[in-house]
Amino acid sequence: MKVFYSNLFKNYFFLTLTLFVSEIIFRLVTGLSIIDWSILRIFVGINVISLLVSVIGALLGRIGGNILTFIVSAVTAIYAVGQAGFYNYLGVYVSFGTSSQVGAVKEYIGDYFNSFKWSFWLVFVPSLLLLFFYIFIDPKIKLMQRNETIDFSDKFDDEERKKINTLNRKRREKRAFISGIVSSFVFIGVFIGVWYSTLIIPMFQNKLQLTSTKSLFDNPSIPNIAMSQFGYNGYLFVDVKALLLPSNVQEKTEYDNKYVLAEQVDSDFTRYEEDGIISNTDWTTIIENEKNSNYRKLSNYYISQEITDKNDYTGIFKDKNLIIIMMESTNNILINREYYPNVYKLYSEGWAWDNSYSPRNACSTGNNEMSGMISLFTINNSCTANNYKNNVYPESIFNLFNNAGYQTSSYHNYTDQYYFRTTIHPNMGSGKYYGVQALGIPYQNVYQEWPSDVELVNKVLEITESQDKYMLWLTSVSAHQPYTQDSTLGRKHLDLFKDTNYNVSLKRYMSKLKEFDLAIGALLDGLEAQGKLDNTVILLYADHYPYGLNNATLEGYFNTKLTVNNEIDKTPFIIYSPGIQARRFDTYTSFMNITPTVANLFDLKYDPRIYAGHDIFDTEYENRVIFADGSWKDDKAFYEATNGRISYTDNNNKYTDQELSEINNSVKNRITMSNLAIRTNYFKYLYGKFDELHANDVKEVESATEENQEEIIEEDTNS
Repeated sequence: MKVFYSNLFKNYFFLTLTLFVSEIIFRLVTGLSIIDWSILRIFVGINVISLLVSVIGALLGRIGGNILTFIVSAVTAIYAVGQAGFYNYLGVYVSFGTSSQVGAVKEYIGDYFNSFKWSFWLVFVPSLLLLFFYIFIDPKIKLMQRNETIDFSDKFDDEERKKINTLNRKRREKRAFISGIVSSFVFIGVFIGVWYSTLIIPMFQNKLQLTSTKSLFDNPSIPNIAMSQFGYNGYLFVDVKALLLPSNVQEKTEYDNKYVLAEQVDSDFTRYEEDGIISNTDWTTIIENEKNSNYRKLSNYYISQEITDKNDYTGIFKDKNLIIIMMESTNNILINREYYPNVYKLYSEGWAWDNSYSPRNACSTGNNEMSGMISLFTINNSCTANNYKNNVYPESIFNLFNNAGYQTSSYHNYTDQYYFRTTIHPNMGSGKYYGVQALGIPYQNVYQEWPSDVELVNKVLEITESQDKYMLWLTSVSAHQPYTQDSTLGRKHLDLFKDTNYNVSLKRYMSKLKEFDLAIGALLDGLEAQGKLDNTVILLYADHYPYGLNNATLEGYFNTKLTVNNEIDKTPFIIYSPGIQARRFDTYTSFMNITPTVANLFDLKYDPRIYAGHDIFDTEYENRVIFADGSWKDDKAFYEATNGRISYTDNNNKYTDQELSEINNSVKNRITMSNLAIRTNYFKYLYGKFDELHANDVKEVESATEENQEEIIEEDTNS
């Protein structure tokens, strides 16, 4: 037991063992890989943490060091269990950048814990074993150390021998303390060097990873990949570092210093500048005079993207009214003729997509609403809609319709408690935003009580009755969690499901969905009564699946495994207008494609290059859905970005390494450039530059006209 003469070494050894075993358990219960180079990085990082904690603990004495060591292991275990719960619940690891949403958890804490798997609690086992060691074993080891004696024969009596042994023990402990401190700092330096080398040496990198590990260290912008590469202890460190010392370091791209215009083949379907395409001449002028590296990079990227052609669906809804409804917490449970006949009418008589997904992220409702409006990927470790609420987006879906002479407005039957729509929507271009107070809808500040979507629709119909050409955006709320608690809407339609064997949480959710279905019925009836239904297009999409229901409940309903390949994120996407031919599409899509798709269907003036999404009716559409962490899915494969793994539908039909590299590079660029554009408010800047150029052109024309007039007057005078 002489090795334990040093409390520093003892605590270092056991804390390293405890944290590393906890990391392995965490990875096993959350599905992260345990056989790759990240394990080495995690182990080395844990050594740094353990040495630092043990050095501090050595200054506190034996008992103080033991307490500190246990507290560190317990607190990090609590953090790990919380992260496992968030990942299972929201599909993303929480970041300090999204801490505002953590506060909301207290409102639905029942649903949150209801979603937990029992295996998450296994992360605490190493900490409990450490506590057992400190309480029952460490005191005995210390007692054995104190009782160790040195044989001095009969030279000294027992009392003197005790004093000498005590003095010698203290000398040994002092030498061990000093050498331990010095050795610790030497090893800390070595471990930091080794750890950092794993960020930059190619052999330690996953070649399929969307963003470099070094870039994730500078800015853990994709929490799922950062968690995979650093472990929960390392992720906690880099997340805190990013909060306290935000980095502006950007990963180098091929667009840093050049641009290449995409080749456009002239055809009957080619889009021209009069169709709303930004002038390449103007854009090139801006790039050539650009001094800001971020703006230059963004312009280089966007100007080089392909201008997609028109197609057979272009203008099919030209000049019709449009109502877009983002459905709260909705999945394909809603597609049910018996329970939800109004939605089923839209589904069966309109266009519906079987492979539509609503990828979760840290702030799914606000961020996915934002992406639907501007077709940009939100920042994965940020409540982007709130954090960048003052941004302006001239290319938003509202502004496209504003430019086409439509009246635009948006509606939500709740307050700004979670998302600042009173600011966000007008900055998106909404001509008028109506929140719950402006609509005059009764509401309660009790989390489980949400307003009725029927009342929302009725108020909207009153406001728009006198309007002839409009585009409306409605964000519903009735189906919102919690479902484990009783609520007015949760019990309102329970009788419909009394003969089913569904659990009570699922029945409450389905009761809330019934209220939404009645709202769709009220919308159809109201438009019919106003004589506007035939001239209106209705688009439905979901912000996210109902994560207030645990996976077992959902899998029981659908009788299939949903946690594989992000199938749990599959949600309805419907476009309906009376008289269109009913169609079912197997195209892979998400809300990211709404703005460019709608712009094409209504033949609006727009530039396809400036969106991260695409028109899903384009003949060259890639038929792929991209998830928040950079994972993607198509009819051929599912790429899991968190672990850098790919699985195929058919092992005889695989992508080549070159094809995979090209796909991942495209996905990476679309996410990276979207994030950078949002951070820098790029599109406000870009369109401002265009306005400046046009203003200068007008001045030059006016100046030339004045000079010409002066010459004419002078000639007339002379004559």
